[in-house]
Amino acid sequence: MFPLPGIPLFRLLWLLLALALPTAFWPGLLPYWRGLAGFGGVVVLLDLLRLCFVPVPTAQRRVPGHLSAGRWQKVRLRLHNPGRRSMRLEVFDHYPAGAGLEGLPHSISLPAGGWGGFHYRIRPTERGEWRFPRIQYRLHSPWGLWKRNHEAGLEHVVRVYPDFAAVAKYMLLAGDNRVGQMGVRKRRRRGEGLDFHQLRKFREGDSLRQIDWKTTSRLRQPIAREYQDERDQEIVFLLDCGQRMLAKDSELSHFDHSLNAMLLLAYVALRQGDAVGLITFGGPRRWLKPAKGRNNVNRLLNALYDLQPTHQVADYLEAAKGLMARQKKRALVILVTNLRDQDNEDLVPAVRALRRRHLVLLASLQERAILDMLEKPVRQFEDAVRIAAAHHYQADRRRAIERLHAQGIDSLDVTPESLSVELVNRYLDIKAGGRL
Repeated sequence: MFPLPGIPLFRLLWLLLALALPTAFWPGLLPYWRGLAGFGGVVVLLDLLRLCFVPVPTAQRRVPGHLSAGRWQKVRLRLHNPGRRSMRLEVFDHYPAGAGLEGLPHSISLPAGGWGGFHYRIRPTERGEWRFPRIQYRLHSPWGLWKRNHEAGLEHVVRVYPDFAAVAKYMLLAGDNRVGQMGVRKRRRRGEGLDFHQLRKFREGDSLRQIDWKTTSRLRQPIAREYQDERDQEIVFLLDCGQRMLAKDSELSHFDHSLNAMLLLAYVALRQGDAVGLITFGGPRRWLKPAKGRNNVNRLLNALYDLQPTHQVADYLEAAKGLMARQKKRALVILVTNLRDQDNEDLVPAVRALRRRHLVLLASLQERAILDMLEKPVRQFEDAVRIAAAHHYQADRRRAIERLHAQGIDSLDVTPESLSVELVNRYLDIKAGGRL
């Protein structure tokens, strides 16, 4: 990179120009001004020459092994000065486009032969593979009259996953039996369920119908049967990747909110001993056979991190046929989409086909922009037209949901932000009711 003049150099030039004014009135001062200007020119050229010998520092970047979409995370840079003099520089890390950023560019001084470091914060807004291609320095000459830019290759590739903060929060609260703080409601009393788990001593609060009378008679003390929810059941997400999931009310699209909700429910279901799988439609085709074990969350993350919605029109009936051909065992099929009134003609036959073998739950995302519009006051005629259109849209949507209920189709129609908790609660309702 070519050297660029620094601010001190411009100040020096302005000083020489200011000192040139008196020479217009007192010509005898001109030799002195020329001598001063000559000395300044020598200083400027010498400082430029010294800039050519300023060594380029080396850098190390430390990025978390994976990033989470929508979450602020730290990136650390360590710099080493290989020279024998201290140096001052500005550093800019070429981060992936589209991310939120705090702390760049950063000014830092490095001691001779020493190290220095700092961190900045980044918030990815999209999932997938993100590249940090290089780092850029702005080096200053020893006297600060010149500066030059230098770019060094320092490539880093990281994966940006869906936001799994809700999963981490659930893990923390579940350990302390406080999941109600997330809005997740417990359904059954202690010891009640569908599958026999164990015999134990009768405790205060147990139901009399839990008493095992034969064992009680033999041991001469009250013994209760303890049950648990059925295990080894299967949950399959049928995920719409079509154009309607491109809707975006905030930094995250409806599709990203859906992925976050699926990850939370997957963790809860795997923790319950169930198997979780996935099939997509309306875009890239991906199929994950239902599998058990908490490590299956990582399997889902790796399958979903680079999945993006497309502009294709989702075909519900084709998606149902694809799932029926792959999933032979009865499962809870959770269809995640963005419902419209005109979808009933395609959606109802698809759900009917799925219900021949599976239990189906439809999860549809409302559009926050429409709900916010309904709350706005009417001040002008244009406002009235927009709000009337929003009411008409919502009425069509309600009729579509009511027609699904009339067909006996279980559904959720919620905002993207509340999908995670509502989906977990509905899953727990289904488990507690023994419907699967």
